[in-house]
Amino acid sequence: MASGTLLYAQSGGVTAVINATASAVIQAARARKVRVLAGRNGILGALREELIDTSRESIASIRSLAHTPGGAFGSCRVKLKSLDEDRAKYERLLEVFRAHDVRWFLYNGGNDSADTALKVSRLAKEFDYPLTCIGVPKTVDNDLAVTDCCPGFGSAAKYTAVSVREAALDVAAMADTSTKVFVYEAMGRHAGWLAASAGLAGNGPDEAPHIILFPERPFVEKDFFAKVRATVERVGYCVVVASEGIQDGSGRFVADAGGGKDSFGHTQLGGVASHLAGRVKDELGYKVHWALPDYLQRSARHVASKTDLDQASAVGKAAVDYALKGMNAVMPVIVRTSDTPYRWKIEAAPLSKIANKEKKMPAGFIRRDGYGITDKARRYMEPLIRGEAPPPYGQDGLPRYVSLKNLEVARKLPDWEG
Repeated sequence: MASGTLLYAQSGGVTAVINATASAVIQAARARKVRVLAGRNGILGALREELIDTSRESIASIRSLAHTPGGAFGSCRVKLKSLDEDRAKYERLLEVFRAHDVRWFLYNGGNDSADTALKVSRLAKEFDYPLTCIGVPKTVDNDLAVTDCCPGFGSAAKYTAVSVREAALDVAAMADTSTKVFVYEAMGRHAGWLAASAGLAGNGPDEAPHIILFPERPFVEKDFFAKVRATVERVGYCVVVASEGIQDGSGRFVADAGGGKDSFGHTQLGGVASHLAGRVKDELGYKVHWALPDYLQRSARHVASKTDLDQASAVGKAAVDYALKGMNAVMPVIVRTSDTPYRWKIEAAPLSKIANKEKKMPAGFIRRDGYGITDKARRYMEPLIRGEAPPPYGQDGLPRYVSLKNLEVARKLPDWEG
């Protein structure tokens, strides 16, 4: 039996399969007789010493996490600054770790979370505290460096492609006497991966989506209007998928909601679909409908990708293996070994090559005219949405999701005043 406690925490926007990673972490640790605590609301739980004792949960509940969306222990959008600027917070973390004999810290999140795990590992080394820090990948944006794809993306991509295909059938049915243009807004601040996944919904220029707007390409309104008009005149209707992060030629977000910055320093976005719908109606006179799926994109466990679920579980198990081997400051990443047939494996990558780096859509994935995806992009994304992994359903017709007890261990330190 390994000596010490493992602390697991979730960070940032959750996904349809992040709890599958949590389930794999806890089951792998239990198999090695390692106690697992979970931070309530991510890193805040560690700072506040609000630590959930996962040993109080039944194995049936832990297994049920694999088909339950959301963040079972709570997540948070909190970015720690540099070791110098936020030194008191980092030292508080080490104080809590010491108090609860935490020897392994697994932080399940994106770029910023990888950065936090890396900084904590460096501070622990400075204080000569035996701590192994592992970043565990998660993000629907698919923008983590090094890894071929991110757990969470495949399911969000599947939801997007399915939703766009279904909505397009609706629009096609009504186009003669009603809606001519439908605008669907996809998540994606700087990287257009999720918007691109909508391209899997159809093949050829006459199948929806007819237009995809990527943040990697400047939005030119005049050209956009011309493309919409030409599509309606040729097909009879036009389905548009727009990334929330599209920018004009000056670099201003088209969907800047005017809500300031979040805790990560990101501009609050929202409303690109409604904005585009209004502009199309005013300029072209078409009847327009729009949709903002927002959280639905990342919480739709009922239509999760089996590939995504398998990968989310695999990185969780590997994270525990790496931690117990003392592989400090690394992340288990997905490595694609073959496109046809699709094959992948898990390898360790240094957090220093992942932290605060952002993987955008390659130029070769975006069609030359800037409004669609290429065959290369399709070959990359299509395997990620394959397979079905539906949750169990109850007699009421709804999925049977689990709610944990989330009982905390006794606190040993004074309240955190940060």
